[in-house]
Amino acid sequence: MSTLIPPAANSDLGWQIEHTYAQLPATLFAASRPVPVRDPHVSILNHRLAERLGLNLAGATPETLATLFAGNQLPSNFQPIAQAYAGHQFGGFTMLGDGRAILLCEHRTPAGDLVDIQLKGAGRTKFSRGGDGRAALGPMLREYVISEAMVALGIPTTQSLAVVTTGEPVYRQLVRKGAILVRVAASHIRVGTFQYVAATRDQASLQLLADYAIQRHYPEIANTPDKYREFLRAVIDRQASLIAKWQAVGFIHGVMNTDNMAISGETIDYGPCAFMNSYDPGTVFSSIDHAGRYAYGNQPQIAIWNLARFAETLLPLFATDSDQAIAIATEILRESPAVFERHWLAAMRRKLGLQTQEADDLELLQSLLDWMQQTGADYTNTWRDLSMGVMPTGENYSEPAFAELYAQWQERLSRETEPRAAIYAAMQSVNPAYIPRNHRVEEALTAAEESDDLLPLQRLLEVLQHPFDEVAASAPYREPPPESECNYQTFCGT
Repeated sequence: MSTLIPPAANSDLGWQIEHTYAQLPATLFAASRPVPVRDPHVSILNHRLAERLGLNLAGATPETLATLFAGNQLPSNFQPIAQAYAGHQFGGFTMLGDGRAILLCEHRTPAGDLVDIQLKGAGRTKFSRGGDGRAALGPMLREYVISEAMVALGIPTTQSLAVVTTGEPVYRQLVRKGAILVRVAASHIRVGTFQYVAATRDQASLQLLADYAIQRHYPEIANTPDKYREFLRAVIDRQASLIAKWQAVGFIHGVMNTDNMAISGETIDYGPCAFMNSYDPGTVFSSIDHAGRYAYGNQPQIAIWNLARFAETLLPLFATDSDQAIAIATEILRESPAVFERHWLAAMRRKLGLQTQEADDLELLQSLLDWMQQTGADYTNTWRDLSMGVMPTGENYSEPAFAELYAQWQERLSRETEPRAAIYAAMQSVNPAYIPRNHRVEEALTAAEESDDLLPLQRLLEVLQHPFDEVAASAPYREPPPESECNYQTFCGT
């Protein structure tokens, strides 16, 4: 366990501290203080997020912020804990927990939202299972960049408040610079959290956890009849909406284990994630996903599989009779594929500029996706090109098959009531010009890790803050990677 850490001398940054999760049964967490680091320095600080949180960081020195966000000195009213959870990792069930993350506190924002403030890479905990509890700079900066991009794209996500270097090495395949990420989340309750409690067969704790999650994330159903059934339906709906948004921008999470599915409906745990370039449903970037379990095209089905595991944990709350409880869960789960398709079709219709619904829309959409796959067209750029109001030009677009597709789409648009200018403007608001291109992300991370040069990272973040606003100076950030970099792989970083 870590040594005692003195409270911060100047901790009045505007914290509005609560510790509601720590009021749940003690089996759900363990007191765990961050392990002090040798020489903390703030690498990057999210001022926009700090302002939304109501934190006054301007009055604090860099040294104060570094020692705070490294966990070396904490305000006296923080009660740090590591959370327990389980998870199906690539299909295999394991009892887990925060092995390198520590929840410092919950903070009430000026808007009234309750959010978790967590340190990732803060040292060993009760749940570390032999790991060192640390994190490397590159993966922590990756999470910062991708989560900021997701915010700008309008996709629910955890966010990064800061990345702090530790002045200590971490040992992975290579010796890496150590770092700690300050993560902000609606909560860190996962499908795996419910799996952990269900595995203990403690029904009283399961009900307390469910009631807590409902009150925190779905208060509108807290007083409804059959609230646990409605809880499952609500989580399914949020996950369906989230995955549809991932699919719409070509985002691949890379490790959709049940412990990486947040009950709140936020994207969480950016490990081997990346954005697709050429359209291919079988696209996998993760170096450990050899069978393609978490490929782009599999993400909706994997989400439904994860939600079935969630439903299993809730069975004792549906009915006292097990057969009746299973029947209830089965009925709700049978609805989930249709829920996912509804959210996906809605997202894809918006990308096509369609506000009305026709039976043949799916066929038109699938024909376009098939054309993209057959020609190796860039997913992001194709959608953006279609949004510009003129027939795109270029090698792929010169094929007769595309001309036929384009004509079919234009004929479909003719039955929309909105003026074409409004349709194309709406398309440009959902089809980004800029995503975190994998080669650009790696370029920025390499400069930061190897040369302490954060300028490429800052430039990338500036572009990603406005993904739908195309400007000439940012044109290079639209370019797909060179052919030599098309076999890109990502790594978990743990």
